[in-house]
Amino acid sequence: MAHPMFELDPELTEAIFQYCRSRMSEDAPLDYGSHGLTPMPSLEGMIEAKGQDARKILDFFISELAERVISIDSPAFLAFIPNAPTKNSRLFDMVIAASALNGTSWLESAGAVAAENQALSFLAQRAGMPASSGGMFATGGTIGNLSALVAGRDVGHERHPEIPRHLLRFAISADAHSSIGKALHVLGLEPLLVEPDDHCFTLASLERTLANDPHPETVIGIVATAGTTNAGIVDDLEGLGSYARDHRLWFHVDGAYGGAAIFSATDAHLMRGIRHADSFIVDPHKWLFAPLDCCALLFREPLVARHHLGQQAGYLDILHSDDDAEWNPSDFGIGLSRRARGLPFWFSLVTNGVEAYESATQASIDQAAYAQAQIIARDGFEMVRPASLGVVLYRRLGWSDEDYNEWSARLLKEQLAFVTPTKWEGETVARFAFLHPDTSFTLIDEILDSMLD
Repeated sequence: MAHPMFELDPELTEAIFQYCRSRMSEDAPLDYGSHGLTPMPSLEGMIEAKGQDARKILDFFISELAERVISIDSPAFLAFIPNAPTKNSRLFDMVIAASALNGTSWLESAGAVAAENQALSFLAQRAGMPASSGGMFATGGTIGNLSALVAGRDVGHERHPEIPRHLLRFAISADAHSSIGKALHVLGLEPLLVEPDDHCFTLASLERTLANDPHPETVIGIVATAGTTNAGIVDDLEGLGSYARDHRLWFHVDGAYGGAAIFSATDAHLMRGIRHADSFIVDPHKWLFAPLDCCALLFREPLVARHHLGQQAGYLDILHSDDDAEWNPSDFGIGLSRRARGLPFWFSLVTNGVEAYESATQASIDQAAYAQAQIIARDGFEMVRPASLGVVLYRRLGWSDEDYNEWSARLLKEQLAFVTPTKWEGETVARFAFLHPDTSFTLIDEILDSMLD
């Protein structure tokens, strides 16, 4: 007789499917969310020795918990970096959960790994990396960046064994994502911090910094950003990448957000320097319309990365041999057990087609261009800097920090949009992060008009 926890409840199954159908079929509501972990007395005593009726708890989730979540897939979600998974990717994410796939190794999930690798290979070649590039799907940009820098550090140490490992450095921009600095902290390394030119990490800024540094020989790598999260700025990937190739430095490109512009008709040229990368990340859960959480981590020479990242243990020996055809995703990043998180992206890409991704990606850039034109045309507004990718920074002249915060809270309360201010050079300003292709120009106008009330 099966353990009661493993018996299928048909009524519960149908109730969950019904909720999923309803949630998937409607236009995503913005919902209100909650500022902070406000007390919920209704949660008290919910975990009991004998358990509670599952239908009752599902209803509690729908009526209480889900109402305290802002729907990140709404076209009106324009804060931070949104997430707008396609319908097909969300449906297939349900398939992955129901299938109980273990995406750790080729032995356990050869079919899943083969499909994930097809998606990775497509991304690598689209970015201009060699056909032999490969890697894995990690949980997000933070783990992707950490994994890449582990490999880069160890390769750098092999090239310069005379330098103590803790003295090795990566050159990074002062505007690099916080996960880069945190990864170096975890690795026990100090960065060579480069002051960018107008917030863009350029070859010129790197050369200036190296010329004034007493120990440039300790720099073993360069980290560039393909689309900063705060402003969408793309570093000088071509210049930095060429320099890294010429000087045998590890070149890592953090394209967690902006790397998806390889699909854009107007902005793909900004990404050409990715072809020089030793490692590159892009998050399908951002601008490639996959569910959270999913980061594509790619290495120019995956077997080199496997040498430094692969885990060894007696019970794992069966997974390893001298056969390079074996591909264990866990050997290419930090972490061992993993769900096949790349499959929803693969399914969506295969079923929707590349042209759909090109048009959806371009939509965000077009939305940003429209918003910029409207800001320039309106009295009382001013662009902070030119729009870049899908990000727009602008100011409402005369507004204080409190004005921005009150306006943001009002937009959410009225369910018009979720737009949060940001800091730029110490000043609070307004920020749009466009990602959902269904965000309308009309909504953009309504948001801007709301700042005149």
